[in-house]
Amino acid sequence: MSLYQVQSLAAHTLAAVASGKNLADELAHIIAQNPELTAQDKGMLQDIAYGCQRHLGSLKFMLGKMLNKPIDNEALQSYLLVALYQLNHTQNAPHAVVNEAVNHIAQIGRGQFRSFANAILRRFLREKDGLNKACRYDDVAKHNLPIWLQKTLQNQYTKHWHNIATAFQAHPPLTLRVNRRHANAEQYLAMLHDAGLNGKILDDYAIRLSQAVPVAQLPRFADGWVSVQDWGAQQAAPLLAPQNGERILDACAAPGGKTGHILELADCAVTALDIAPQRLQRVRDNLARLHFQAALHCADAQNLSDWYNGEPFDAILADIPCTASGTIKRNPDIKWLRRPSDAYKTARQQEPLLDALWTTLKSGGRMLLATCSLFEEENQQQCQRFLNRHADARLQTEKILIPSEKQDGFYYALIEKH
Repeated sequence: MSLYQVQSLAAHTLAAVASGKNLADELAHIIAQNPELTAQDKGMLQDIAYGCQRHLGSLKFMLGKMLNKPIDNEALQSYLLVALYQLNHTQNAPHAVVNEAVNHIAQIGRGQFRSFANAILRRFLREKDGLNKACRYDDVAKHNLPIWLQKTLQNQYTKHWHNIATAFQAHPPLTLRVNRRHANAEQYLAMLHDAGLNGKILDDYAIRLSQAVPVAQLPRFADGWVSVQDWGAQQAAPLLAPQNGERILDACAAPGGKTGHILELADCAVTALDIAPQRLQRVRDNLARLHFQAALHCADAQNLSDWYNGEPFDAILADIPCTASGTIKRNPDIKWLRRPSDAYKTARQQEPLLDALWTTLKSGGRMLLATCSLFEEENQQQCQRFLNRHADARLQTEKILIPSEKQDGFYYALIEKH
């Protein structure tokens, strides 16, 4: 497939996210609709689509600097932003990028934008350095975050918000969780070296790869020796501390990374729930690759009559739905899709779910409240409201993981039932 077609598909993702759609879902749909895409095409498409979202603040700012008035044609703007991303952040040949983009734009509005697009893109090549420097003096362009999100981070993470904003603009690392039933990090790193891959040991069973590769290139991946899981997400199962013989509930299990980790840590009986059949299938696939078994139920966790047999659990992983604001590095469209009121709305939706799960926990048991959000409404405030509602609840451990080069952002609260 040509650069011309990849540009077109990437521009489509920009317009889709602008209309409120999820980037990962949109890309999956596009790839399914275009079976002729090669692995190289998919890689380029993914890089452009994610890169445009990652740098959208600065791309729009630089485009605006070259305009006399705002563009009111969405297709035109999408193609120009895609081209600016390629010219500013990739090794694509500038003349090829400009030519293909202009050819696309020539098809919009009976060719009326062709010369305009050509002039804008060639001007960008001449003024690129100055335009990039100007980004430093505009907050949205500098941090590639909407102002409301910057203010929220400044208020809630006064000392760390600059580091968070910087982390959000980086590419996410590929981090591996080594299955302790087969090897430890040191042993698996040696296997990686034998396969020509390099990485850094993060702890006894975690490795961050120096460069992302397809999972098919990871030694013994298909045999369940290793899983791809963010370093922050790898903290959940050890905090829950499953023990042999326990009955454990993974309440919002998809895609199954934490479910598998629980079963690597102990010989326990796991019940895994997810509300969506396709997502539950991913849990099933993950467990099959790891050679583990769990009782899987496609159900809304708070509708107990749909799945709960009345036998209380020793431990519950409540990895509850949230704004996912801690994963912006991995999902850069989130920062443009979310709204200031979303954390409050999500927190209200979480409450009945947590209350329902609490009734399935035995006395002396423990529940790990987990989110991949940075917002206090979904985290510390949610935990405190829960403790206020339940006299038999005691907070044992609270952990806030800030986004960094190592990990996404996570919140964990281990609550014991008395």
